[in-house]
Amino acid sequence: MTQHAETLSQRRPRRMTTERRVGPARLIIDLDAIEENTRELRRRSGDAHVMAVVKADGYGHGLLPAARSALAGGATWLGTALLGEALELRRQGINGRILSWLHTPGSAFDDAILADIDLAAADTWSLEEIAQAARLAGRTARVHLKVDTGLGRNGAYGDDVAALISRAAELEREGILSIVGLMSHFAYADAPGHPTVRAQQDTFRGYADDCERAGIDLEVRHLANSAATLTDPDCAFDMVRPGLALYGLSPVPQTGDPEHFGLRPAMTCSADLALVKTIPAGQGVSYGHEYRPARDTRIGVVPVGYADGIPRSASGTGPVQVGGTRMQIAGRVCMDQYVLDLGPDSPCRAGDEVILFGDPALGVPSAQDWADAAGTISYEIITRMSTRLPREYVQKETP
Repeated sequence: MTQHAETLSQRRPRRMTTERRVGPARLIIDLDAIEENTRELRRRSGDAHVMAVVKADGYGHGLLPAARSALAGGATWLGTALLGEALELRRQGINGRILSWLHTPGSAFDDAILADIDLAAADTWSLEEIAQAARLAGRTARVHLKVDTGLGRNGAYGDDVAALISRAAELEREGILSIVGLMSHFAYADAPGHPTVRAQQDTFRGYADDCERAGIDLEVRHLANSAATLTDPDCAFDMVRPGLALYGLSPVPQTGDPEHFGLRPAMTCSADLALVKTIPAGQGVSYGHEYRPARDTRIGVVPVGYADGIPRSASGTGPVQVGGTRMQIAGRVCMDQYVLDLGPDSPCRAGDEVILFGDPALGVPSAQDWADAAGTISYEIITRMSTRLPREYVQKETP
């Protein structure tokens, strides 16, 4: 075992899965890291609530384990994009406030209302459908009005905001809806100091004032994502909605890495070498022979590929660590595997662990390193990891 692998093992004193591995690669999810990251975000947010965003299967970490760890760390709300995710949390026994915000006509709003889930409305059509579902369910639905303050994506925009607020106020007076929240989303929070950040805050405050004038008493106003939560306390309002930062990654890598913000990455991706062999100088490696070693060398086959979520765009650039040595992918990423040039004197053998990414504070490549190599963002790296990679959950023993 390499020195680095020993360091990693100290971070995982207990596996919640069986020790016998069912595949050649895995994602190790440190639930303590999610809990600690949530606690740090809670500290930074002052009196504001923390809504832990667990959409996209908890950013690839697992919906239910991520939710439970975030709640243990002090989150008071959970947020999902899709209604199915929110309903699954309820089915798994998660209590407390849950908000779902991305809907299409015909969504199962009645199921959501019966499950005591808060719903976002970005247009009058959604208000009407939620209201109709509330009538059928015989319950008052809790609604957050979603407004577009400048992102140019989901949410009511311009003159449509006035219509949304007016109709929401009418339905609230009828007792059908309870308008509990106002929400929006930043366009440039990952560029601290960008003029749109302040402009969107001002627009958001104006819409909150419009709600008040319409007789709507908002419980929570929420605008801040991970980047705003970490870099601009003025954005907190009544609640913050961190996503990426919960999982220990920096949404503003140009400003600081996870350690800079007091965060710890929760996901480590590793695999075992499937084959090690010697090839002669000039022998092409992988499809298209885009890589040819200049000398006789030993190559290692890593049994993960783009079917597992490894970006093909990281061919020739994706960083890994094996045997304590940092290196890059040699040649193209294939569906199920890629190749490393281990060097002519490498002692590596089949079964040795390859760390694709993890906590950079431990000296291994990070998800951000992979994002840079693939020309994307760290959000995509962690959420694209496929279900072919089993999740192994680790957590310290509790007294």
